[in-house]
Amino acid sequence: MAKDTLLVNTFTNGILGPDVPMLGPVRDGGFIIANTAPGCWGPMLTPEIRGGHEVTQPVLVDGAEVGDAIAIRIISINVTSDGTSSGNDSVFGERCLGDPFVAGKCPKCGTLYPKTHVEGIGPDSIVCDKCGTPAAPFAFTSGYTIAFDEKRTLGITLDTEAVKKTAAAGREFMHTPDNSVQNPVVALAADDLPGMVARMRPFVGQLGTTPARNTPDSHNAGDFGCFLVDAPHEYGINTEQLKDVTDGHLDINRVRAGAVLVAPVRIPGGGVYVGDMHAMQGDGEIAGHTTDVSGVVVLQVSVIKGLTLGGPILLPLAEDLPHLARPLTEEEKLIAAREAAKWNVAIEESAPISFIGSGANLNAAIDSALNRAAELLGMTVPQVMNRVTITGGLEIGRAPGTVTATFRAPVTKLKEIGLWDIIKTQYTLE
Repeated sequence: MAKDTLLVNTFTNGILGPDVPMLGPVRDGGFIIANTAPGCWGPMLTPEIRGGHEVTQPVLVDGAEVGDAIAIRIISINVTSDGTSSGNDSVFGERCLGDPFVAGKCPKCGTLYPKTHVEGIGPDSIVCDKCGTPAAPFAFTSGYTIAFDEKRTLGITLDTEAVKKTAAAGREFMHTPDNSVQNPVVALAADDLPGMVARMRPFVGQLGTTPARNTPDSHNAGDFGCFLVDAPHEYGINTEQLKDVTDGHLDINRVRAGAVLVAPVRIPGGGVYVGDMHAMQGDGEIAGHTTDVSGVVVLQVSVIKGLTLGGPILLPLAEDLPHLARPLTEEEKLIAAREAAKWNVAIEESAPISFIGSGANLNAAIDSALNRAAELLGMTVPQVMNRVTITGGLEIGRAPGTVTATFRAPVTKLKEIGLWDIIKTQYTLE
């Protein structure tokens, strides 16, 4: 029987797909409360996790069928970590089979996906359970440790002496969930850039639905997914199979409390999952990584029947929309009405919508977003380009290749495809 509210505090081993055990179902219109584990760095330092992240066990949504969509409203996001570490990465080629996110191995005993543990602190502190050799596939080129104030408004990067304290109590400092197996990134004792102050604005880097084939979670997107093409490990695919991803690995900083993400359903029940919470991130995540934290996320899920999507659609908070995409004010509507009367032109009713695109690089991601918008709305790509240019904007989610193409679309089209009601509610439109 479908539940109204489902608590999730278990995680995958880094793989998402139809063979992964799922929870639920939760009812259409019900709630998911998830205690999420840090993404990126902790799992990247834990080679037994096969996807580079550690996301929540997916939840089936009652009534969701292949070809539908699921609207995921983010009710709240609360950071529970006292701090974290992050930075730009380098890879130990001898500690992986082709892809360090997916297929870590011990460089001495050769064990693939080895279990590891923390001994001491510092860059070599994560070692193979079997032979005691340092086995983390990644290291920092430039790394920092950051601590948050009690109200979770700001973070300040720490110096060497303070970092030693956080590194020695990694799971406690990061409040790593009980069922998480990741090694705490703060064990590396990164102490570059002390004294920086950064504003907190938490969001989730992973949110969406389960892909149609078993896929490493961090590669559930068109850019990271390219690493799987002809890969030497067991999760290798061909180019055609990239279409099975759902772009759940977003790293778009507008996927925060109050936003709505509309995700495609690729398997029966959808399989909604979340993870990779970040304390803050500028557009582009240009260092490759940001501040991964533990936290509690509350989501509400609703099925939209018959809405077949090429990729996710984002309805960010109104304040997060590009200036040109924001709904017209009453004063602007009056000005437009006077000008329309002068020229005897009918005014198009419109509302904002953001299409997410992903690809091997930013140009490919832009093409993806534009094509998805054109196909869903029955427009040509040049028409979408014009709308993005004068009623919206392109924004980078993550380099190398996730973007949002935002513009004001005709209300008539939004009604036809079944998105008007949710957009009307999101932006308080008539």
